[in-house]
Amino acid sequence: MDRVILEKTLLRARWQMLRLGTAGKIGIGLLVFSAVFFIAAVLPRREESSELMDKAQALQVRMRTEPVSAPDRKPEGDEALQIFYAFFPRIDSSPLWIKELVQVAEQREVQISGSEYRMVRERDWKLARYEIILPVRGRYPQLRAFIADALRAVPAMALVDVAFKRENVGSEVLEARLRFSLYLNEGKK
Repeated sequence: MDRVILEKTLLRARWQMLRLGTAGKIGIGLLVFSAVFFIAAVLPRREESSELMDKAQALQVRMRTEPVSAPDRKPEGDEALQIFYAFFPRIDSSPLWIKELVQVAEQREVQISGSEYRMVRERDWKLARYEIILPVRGRYPQLRAFIADALRAVPAMALVDVAFKRENVGSEVLEARLRFSLYLNEGKK
């Protein structure tokens, strides 16, 4: 008897599926997918979300109860100038920054073929300019990534000039001549 009821139920379900058509089947499929997604992705994140909400409420309570500190005063005159010059690395740290450039080139698989260095000191300036000329070889994306990473790794350095050269139109490898200026603090820290 149970088998007969089961067979009738399956026949009715099959008949209802045929009545739905393509749009109905897609709708039921999306409904099932949504239910599975909710169970698999949303429910596990509810606990994490409630923990974050609790932290946010605790921070809001702490902000209300703690006294508001006075805003930091803005440095003026000589103090602001000293803070500005303190940003730049000391003049004796140039080997460290060159080593950093070489490491970035190795990471980006860019070949450095020689280099030229020149220290330029202007009269009455507290900053020295260390000019670095790097002839490099690599594919265009590698060279772009190298330049971006080098400027991130050495924040007191500026890209002054770039010259690309390709042996022929079909060649993927470019030769580039990069000229950087590394600004160094001549004063004592």
